[in-house]
Order: sequence, then structure tokens, then C-alpha cells
Amino acid sequence: MGVSRLDVFYRRLLLTKLFIGGWGKPEDLKRIFEFRKVVGDRAKCQLLVPKDYPVHISKTEEHSDCQILEGFFISPLEHLLPGVLPPEAVKARFQFIVPKRWQKNRPVCIHLAGTGDHFFWRRRTLMARPMIREAGMASLLLENPYYGYRKPKDQLRSSLKNVSDLFVMGSALILESSVLLHWLEREGYWPLGMTGISMGGYMASLAVTNWPKPIPLIPCLSWSTASTVFTTGVLSRAINWAALQRQYAINSVYEEEIVELLQYCGADSFKKELLKNSSLGHLLDLFGDHRVSLSHSYKEEGHGLLISRTAGGKIHKFPDSVNNSGTNWDSRSHPEDNSLHRTTVDSARSRQTSLHRDSISFMKGVMDECTHMANFSVPVDTSLIIVVQAKEDAYVPRTGVLSLQEIWPECEVRYLNGGHISAYLFKQNVFRQAIYDTFDRFSLKYPNLH
Repeated sequence: MGVSRLDVFYRRLLLTKLFIGGWGKPEDLKRIFEFRKVVGDRAKCQLLVPKDYPVHISKTEEHSDCQILEGFFISPLEHLLPGVLPPEAVKARFQFIVPKRWQKNRPVCIHLAGTGDHFFWRRRTLMARPMIREAGMASLLLENPYYGYRKPKDQLRSSLKNVSDLFVMGSALILESSVLLHWLEREGYWPLGMTGISMGGYMASLAVTNWPKPIPLIPCLSWSTASTVFTTGVLSRAINWAALQRQYAINSVYEEEIVELLQYCGADSFKKELLKNSSLGHLLDLFGDHRVSLSHSYKEEGHGLLISRTAGGKIHKFPDSVNNSGTNWDSRSHPEDNSLHRTTVDSARSRQTSLHRDSISFMKGVMDECTHMANFSVPVDTSLIIVVQAKEDAYVPRTGVLSLQEIWPECEVRYLNGGHISAYLFKQNVFRQAIYDTFDRFSLKYPNLH
């Protein structure tokens, strides 16, 4: 199956770059990866959020067909990992769209935001209000950290500055979803479920892995891991690879310490690829007690320097003033140095391709660690999961990674013709129908579970 031309064309129209700040602070990555071990285990994670966690309603609007409540609470992540969230994102905000007349029970579906979905208008217009009319179902729209009112002042639109920001967002949403599910239970709503489109589907899936009860889950236009989105999908072209490669080459902590914290070792793990494909002439023994540090070289843009990091972590810089004939202008008066210098520069340049490949492998590793569904608990009842995917999705490639059916054996996958963008624009009704079907399935299977 090919990829959607519309997906490719649409991506070319967007000129903003992702992760211009790099990987993120090593200390933040370490904290997040250690915390992932907790939120990846449902038995541990469910103890992090009290059932009576405080939620506040700040505003109520009356409409002809519904009430729209606005509320907020402090993200539990601020208490558990102080300072990892930007100040603007500490207060979690949501809208709750409630029908004036319920058709059956008091069902509520929580919608998590996809990429670029700031504030609430898009989800309210395309999903929540139609769900009021079609099924009398309420919707709760949670605003993602780094979006809308929770966007840092120095962030450009939806372009996360650091790779670590995505992991902070996911950790926060897992905990915040638990807060809202507990609150809805206290308020007497039932049944409860979760959905999201694109990135929202990933985040909803992660949240459901940590809920201790059967719950409907409808992830749309997402898959088993976000690693392919940022390494082989069209969104990978929007990444500032130059900044990521520069950091990876200069700061040995990513290679020597962060990699050791990556636990995911599934059949599609980056560790196996790195062991198989490393082209730098060093053995990278990621599974034993001893590992040899890779030697990288990187040309620092705009500074005329080739940077080489040796196995001992020492940084060497070489002038990159070589003309078209291969002669170094600064060393013409020392011809005996030319051969050695040219060999050093050529070797350093030849390693840039390897460095790019290693940066992609590292990206796959950190993405799998924090987003791969196989690295989290299996939802309590996977028969209550309906996945909606686009056959020609160029944003969310499915090749080379475990399928959701392999991880969640009883889940149902519905495929749409076309790609990511066309599905988002024209198939919202299909997403809503999948929600209704999943909630009906839940009600038939667990009529007394409330």
C-alpha cells in the first residue's frame, strides 16, 4: 500500500520546524524515563492520583441543546515531578459539553487533542456537538500541555521545542485523564470512555492502559508507537535534525547514560537495529555491563569546525577550511601536515552520515520508550477497543513495528481508504460511529459496572 499524496503535499505547506531546542535537558529526560517505569505499570500508576483529586468548575454556559462547563485543576505531574512542566502548563483546563436531554444513561467520552488542536473549538465543533445531536452523549475536552492556554510563551504555534516536551505531555495527560475519570465517576456519569485523533489517539491509548477498569477506547489515526511518526513518516521532515545531531555528537550523556535507561526491547526495538547496523567500527554492547562509547564527528554549522568525540568523551575540533582541490588554505605552508589533515577531515565528514543514522535510531529508542504500547500495561479489556486507521497514512507509518492486534489481541481495527489528512477532513462521522459502537459494546458486556 502506498502513501497519500495529499499527506505529503500538506506537510510541504507547513514550514515550521519541530524540536529546534534539541533533545531536551538530559536531567529532564532521565527523570521522565524513570517516571515512565511507574506510569507503565498500572498497579503503580493508579496509586498516584487520589480518587478525590480536586477539580473546579469556573464557568457555565447555557445553549439550546447543551450546557458547556469550563473547569480546571492542577496537573498531578507538577506534584510528582516538580518543575518538569512549563509554568503555563501546570493548570490543566477542560470543557465539558453536556446534553440537555440524555437518551440512555449518562455517557461521557473524553477527547484528547491531536497535533495543532489548540483550545477547544475544533473538537467541540467537529465531534462534541454532533455527538450531542446523534447520540445524546457528553464530551469532555482536555487541553493538552503545550497547547492553547497551556502553551509556553517561547513556543512557536504547535512546534514543541524539545523532544522531551512530547514525553512530558504524555506523562501529564496520563495522570490528568485519571483525575477526570475519577471526577466523572464521582459525579455519577456512566459509561466513560476515551478517544483522540492522531496524537490524541496515542495519548488516549496511553491513558487507558493505566485505568484499572474496563473502559471503551477509540484511537483514531494512531498506531502502536509514535516512533515511526518522527523517523519515517512525513512529519520527520519537519524535525530540526541538525540541532539533534549536534547535541548527540557533543554531549556524550545521551549515548552513555540516556540509552541505558531505555528498557523497551521488543522485536521492533532500536537496540537490535543499532547492534546490527552500527557502521562506526565500534561494538555497542547495550545489553551487558560494558559498552564502548561510539566515536562521532559532526560539522558545527556556521563555525567551520569538524567536531569529533572520542570513546573517552574528549572533544576534538579541526578547522574545516578545505578548498575544492582538497588543500587546506591554512596549512599550505606546511605540506607535510596536508595528508594527515585531509585524512582527518575526510574521516570526520564520512561519519556525518553515520551520525544522522544514529540520531534517528536514538529518536526511535526514546520514542518507543515513552509511546510504544507494548511498554505499558495492557488495557483491562481489549475487546472494548476500536481503532480507526487510514490505509495510506503517510503521517503514521505502520511498517516495521508491532501492530496493535499483536499487543492488544482482541482489539478491532477499521481501515479507511485514503490518508491521514483526508480521513481527518472527511471521516469524522466514521470516528463518531466507532465511539458509539464501542460504548454500546461496553454497555452490553458490563451493564452493572457502575
